[in-house]
Amino acid sequence: MSVNFDKYIDRHNTYSTQWDYAKDRFGRNDVLPFSISDTDFAVPDSVQAALKDRIEHPIYGYSRWNNHDYKNAIKNWFKKRYNLEFDENIIAYSPSVVFSISDFIRMHSNVGDAVATFIPMYDAFFNTIESNDRILVPVKLGDAYENYSIDWDMLETVLSQPKVKIFLLTNPHNPTGKVFTKEELKRISSLCYKYDTYIISDDIHQDIVYSPNKYVPILKIRDTDVVLCSSGSKTFNIPGLIGSYILCPGLNDYNQFLIDLKQKNALSSVSILGMYAQIAAYNDSDYVDSMVQYLYKNMQLLKDFFDDSKIPLKFNIPQGTYLAWINCENVNMSEKEFQKRLVDIGHVGIMRGSVYGNSNRIRMNIACPKSKLQEGLKRIKKAI
Repeated sequence: MSVNFDKYIDRHNTYSTQWDYAKDRFGRNDVLPFSISDTDFAVPDSVQAALKDRIEHPIYGYSRWNNHDYKNAIKNWFKKRYNLEFDENIIAYSPSVVFSISDFIRMHSNVGDAVATFIPMYDAFFNTIESNDRILVPVKLGDAYENYSIDWDMLETVLSQPKVKIFLLTNPHNPTGKVFTKEELKRISSLCYKYDTYIISDDIHQDIVYSPNKYVPILKIRDTDVVLCSSGSKTFNIPGLIGSYILCPGLNDYNQFLIDLKQKNALSSVSILGMYAQIAAYNDSDYVDSMVQYLYKNMQLLKDFFDDSKIPLKFNIPQGTYLAWINCENVNMSEKEFQKRLVDIGHVGIMRGSVYGNSNRIRMNIACPKSKLQEGLKRIKKAI
């Protein structure tokens, strides 16, 4: 399949969070945004075709996700790409990964208990943990400028605390881009078994990994006291169609999740277009392979620019994700002043690192046509 990732598609006036509501994040709408985690790429032709076919039927009534076509597409995706086999009956639909995480936090801990996780981390997790009246216990994770180091002693110290009931893993990690190795996952799993800690693994960026790194699903390491939460939304740019899934090998946990989904929240009817898109997407691996190659070239473009431009920013290509975690330790100004210059002088919208827990970094979404990225880099240089 031929995919033109260089093609610019105007997203204005589509109610796009990134493009039409940039002012909410940056205070003005005339910035070129590299912010929220969706892409500026068209969905695969197969997804667009499936949606068009479904739209030809003019009724969009309550629909059921618990069918073989939906679950088999997910099952085959993991078997084909990651050599992971499982029974399709461990798959359940969820409206979002964060919904699943929130539900499993409540399922496996009580008010006042603690959730451990690596920081920096995806900003929504701060709210998810704290709004559920749980205590966040951070464990520092090194980024690409620190060899992705893990403080194993600190991790064990944290997990050994009686109040820590859950370890929230993100693999690949947002925002650092780390992809955890099989050996690292085994070590994390072993510690969690030792201290009776439940693992929730957010793997939503699983498909975007750069060679020679390889994504390893946590279910290859353990099949008890664990849930894997994921979606095709990041990979195939379909978050607006709503939908994610869990892989939950624990029968009691699985059944409780279905009760929470249906009885407690009345969310068991799937987004019909989201389901069609998910099925079509997972039957089209060519798109992913082509996109990952394109994203890597964008990452290399970014690195070459910072290496050659003499501006005081450093960048190392991450192991995964389309999020560039840029080192701005040598920028001789406060984070607030630097962000103001990016927005008001460069007219470029890039996320502050403190949103994720590190004010010496910025997070730039590079999942866009090369021409947009080049323009963004010019604006960064102008700002500095």
